Amino acid sequence: MVWNGTRDVRTETVPDPRIERPDDAVIRVTSSGLCGSDLHLYEVLGPFMNVGDVLGHEPMGVVEEVGPDATGLAPGQRVVVPFQISCGHCPMCETGFQTQCDNTRVESRGMGASIYGYSALYGSVPGAQAEYLRVPRAKDNVIPVPSQGPDDRYVYLSDVLPTAWQGVEYAEIPDGGTVAVLGLGPIGEMACRVALHRGAARVFGVDPVPERRARAAARGVEVFDLPSDTDELVEQIRERTDGRGPDSVSLLDAQGSGGQADGDGGGGPSGGLPDRHRPGPSGRDHLPVRRLRGHDRPAPHAHALR
Repeated sequence: MVWNGTRDVRTETVPDPRIERPDDAVIRVTSSGLCGSDLHLYEVLGPFMNVGDVLGHEPMGVVEEVGPDATGLAPGQRVVVPFQISCGHCPMCETGFQTQCDNTRVESRGMGASIYGYSALYGSVPGAQAEYLRVPRAKDNVIPVPSQGPDDRYVYLSDVLPTAWQGVEYAEIPDGGTVAVLGLGPIGEMACRVALHRGAARVFGVDPVPERRARAAARGVEVFDLPSDTDELVEQIRERTDGRGPDSVSLLDAQGSGGQADGDGGGGPSGGLPDRHRPGPSGRDHLPVRRLRGHDRPAPHAHALR
């Protein structure tokens, strides 16, 4: 999938990637997810794109070729590729912040670690919506997975699952506690499932799309529509929690929706695409937010969850 201009992406034939450095690997892509953040490339990040850029950053596949320094990998091995590229040994990587890798971030742009298929801001690295992908620093940038089972059992390790897991971790939901997840897109729905898996007693999911609400409800989430009057939503959630509000609020697929529904001392993470067509709440008569955290560190969780 190749970028040719704002709102202009096409399927084209491009040269196959090859080993360029001793620590590279080339994988044959078997699945590659579409990310909501790719919409930025489709529109607002056009000035940082070049015609011919290959898109995509959520792949998995089979190793086809390895460089001599890509230790631990061999042709035929099935792997998931996390979306960011890191060296694995700099101070930032060693403390778990692979997305701020000292050796791959584009310092001239003031951005984080390089990302596959994500503009000059993140290194102009050819992306994964293609038949083949070159993986730099391969031994630190792939997750081996079992050869059995369908791709959709593992491909979420590239981005969706670890991002949702990190969001729930940052929400700091107490055992048996409650959380409201604003936005039930892929990350938001996965965060609901992770929160229930990790011991939340009740998870409230908010989204204006009926199909998303139905899918989350089937997983045990208590769902709400997003009303035009957000005070109404806050009151609905308070009624379900004896007037206190949830212990945490996670804004994972709904930036701009606001986090003013938390109970006393609550807080949570923020991540996702803002909805420019829907204003956030006024904050009037809402309970305070103690903390609001962004997150950009899914790689350690991807390895731990495989």
